[in-house]
Amino acid sequence: MKTPLILPLLASALSLTSSLRADATIPPAASQQSPAAALPGKDLAQHDFLYAGESKDRKAFIIKQGKIVWSWDDPAGKGEISDAVLLSNGNLLLAHQFAVKLIAPDQKVLWNFDAPPGSEIHTAQAIGTGHVLFVQCGNPALVKVVNISTGETKKQFELPVGNPKSVHGQLRHARLTAAGTLLVAHMDAGKISEYNADGKEVWTTSSSGPWGVEPLKSGNVLITEKTGVREVSRDGKTVWSFAKTDAPDYPMTSLQLAWRLPNGNTVLNNWFNQWSGKLDRANPPIQAIEVTPDKKVVWALRSWENPDLGPATTLQFLDESSAPEKVSFGEFK
Repeated sequence: MKTPLILPLLASALSLTSSLRADATIPPAASQQSPAAALPGKDLAQHDFLYAGESKDRKAFIIKQGKIVWSWDDPAGKGEISDAVLLSNGNLLLAHQFAVKLIAPDQKVLWNFDAPPGSEIHTAQAIGTGHVLFVQCGNPALVKVVNISTGETKKQFELPVGNPKSVHGQLRHARLTAAGTLLVAHMDAGKISEYNADGKEVWTTSSSGPWGVEPLKSGNVLITEKTGVREVSRDGKTVWSFAKTDAPDYPMTSLQLAWRLPNGNTVLNNWFNQWSGKLDRANPPIQAIEVTPDKKVVWALRSWENPDLGPATTLQFLDESSAPEKVSFGEFK
């Protein structure tokens, strides 16, 4: 199918207001019913950011200057959002367990790929405007590069996993590096591996239940594990770490992803599992924290009412313009 004309990046909040739900605007801080005032930072106004998470609902939000300026909801869909990336043209790429979608600012689905029966997709990344790379859990597990105009799989190779028959726990996050290689969090194999475009493993390091992996400008790798976050150099040394116990005033149950900001701070998500417990709205958990290199918490996000952002898995910071799709993988650019 021919890809529709891609709309420009959300030029201003005013141009999108007509398409937003009536409940999307955050009321003045004085009317909020959350304990956000007790937390460090500026609540939702700390950063402009994209927000989505693994939950029973599939929702994504764009927050600018403390207000939701765009949101997406898929009540009739299936699966949980594990990965979300806002591209420089305003389109949103989502991986929600049983499909990958490309969504325009006007909510139109520009492209969709359903996970084959018995497989799951928890991470995806656009390569330019014509291709999407994603990792497919299954037997076998696969890396795929698909042309979104034709639907053709242009590249595919298998990934090793710890348990081929237990699909859900195999793999989570993956990201392309500046060198055109792919970092993959092998959750059930206890390692982070880097692959070239031919599917050859070119680097690996052990990790305890890794969920997230993020390449840094320094060449180091930011890894999110069961116990915390580690920055690992290419010789396998941990050069910085943050454990859940390093912030005792901000209890964290499940870490999934972390991001290094331009100012050197690191943001960590804290995921709430809707399938294993009921949210205590009188004392809800934080959804993310920002820490300095010396581990001081300078921002904590907790927004479960007015607005309810839901569980946090992935954030993308929009304070500075960027083009996440400007990456390469072999011949694909």
